[in-house]
Amino acid sequence: MRIPGDISKISGVYEQQKNVGKVGKTGSVAAKKDVLSISNQAKDFQTVFKALKDVPDIRQGKVNELSGKYEAGNYDIDGKDIIDKVIKNSFDIKA
Repeated sequence: MRIPGDISKISGVYEQQKNVGKVGKTGSVAAKKDVLSISNQAKDFQTVFKALKDVPDIRQGKVNELSGKYEAGNYDIDGKDIIDKVIKNSFDIKA
């Protein structure tokens, strides 16, 4: 097979392709530190949650008062009132 023209030009094209993938000298890269920031809303939630931890789940004074009335026989409620509150709570009606 005969290749017409100057062979040095053809081999020069292949030489140029060898240099395509090379990377030149790179500058130094400064390392960045990770930064964590908490929003003001998250800080407010955290404050509220800490305050709620100190509040008891049961109002012991109210429990003692009702227990005393029950044991003394003075605790008397109307069944209709109970049914009304159950219905209102089940339908989420504000009283």
